[in-house]
Amino acid sequence: MAVSFSKRKLKIFLIALGLLLIHLCGGFLHLFAQDFDEGFDYPYNGNVKFLVDHILNGAKFTPKNTYNFAYKTNCSHKCNSPVKLLFLVKSAPNNYIRRDIIRQTWGSEKQLDGRVRTVFLIGERASDTIKLNEEADMYNDLVQGNFSDTYFNNTLKTMMGFYWAYKFCLNASEYFMFVDDDYYVSPKNVLTFAENPFVYPGRDITANIYTFTDLSPDKFEIYGGYVFESSPFRSYFSKWYVPLDEYSYNKWPPYVTAGAYVLSRLSLKKMYYASLFTKHFRFDDIYVGILAYKLEIKPIHNENFHFHKPYDSFDYKKTIASHGFDDPKELLKIWKQQNA
Repeated sequence: MAVSFSKRKLKIFLIALGLLLIHLCGGFLHLFAQDFDEGFDYPYNGNVKFLVDHILNGAKFTPKNTYNFAYKTNCSHKCNSPVKLLFLVKSAPNNYIRRDIIRQTWGSEKQLDGRVRTVFLIGERASDTIKLNEEADMYNDLVQGNFSDTYFNNTLKTMMGFYWAYKFCLNASEYFMFVDDDYYVSPKNVLTFAENPFVYPGRDITANIYTFTDLSPDKFEIYGGYVFESSPFRSYFSKWYVPLDEYSYNKWPPYVTAGAYVLSRLSLKKMYYASLFTKHFRFDDIYVGILAYKLEIKPIHNENFHFHKPYDSFDYKKTIASHGFDDPKELLKIWKQQNA
């Protein structure tokens, strides 16, 4: 009798443990998530595309979501003359060497016959204040916001870039590239892609409509890079855990990985306005994807944006951007080889 009772207790314990593990791994949360395909309506509710189109036609509006950035450093002179491409490089305050190498390589404003501008987006970190002030005085290319520079403030950093670009560079730059400071980038390939993303790097046009579409930066909505379609992490053990009360749907909208993406002037303008009516979300790639989805801007996928591509001198001729260059010396070496 005692043995039978002990077995029953063990069975109950194991069942309870199994249910707990399922819960901690997010199994039950997945069951209660809303179906994305049956109707996505991330706050704030309403037809954002319709509203933004009216704003572009001169309608007055009252924002529901605002980012009140105070710039500690602000190189507003960067776009005093017309440029083709503006790099907005998301960087950490202590990544001095990375920024220095980028200035010498793909972020050099001598690229594309001087038609490139580069700024670095950073937040605050008390231990780096003095060195950052010296760097800002020396190069005048830092855009620093008054928020803590942490992983979960990446959306703040990204939107600071949107707001800054809208205010100071919208009428000067045709294309905008948001990119992390551990990337290799080919400015020439970025611009070739941006000017006709459907054929890069020489593919046949698959839809005749693109032959007759005006692809100019003020007419066509480019949001291009490496596109993902994925679901939220519901496991409590994950760094990227998302509870249902933060995001209730079973899928994300299609989004471009935040490490490197290209926008046309029209896309940046529309996304800026859409952010004024879209609730903040802590993952920047998801947030930008939500803005695009609300605006009915379809992300453009291109496999020449790489998470990490082992270096090959021939294949890199087509590479637009490649992640994984934590070592600035490696970036400098490959840049010199590709531009010899």
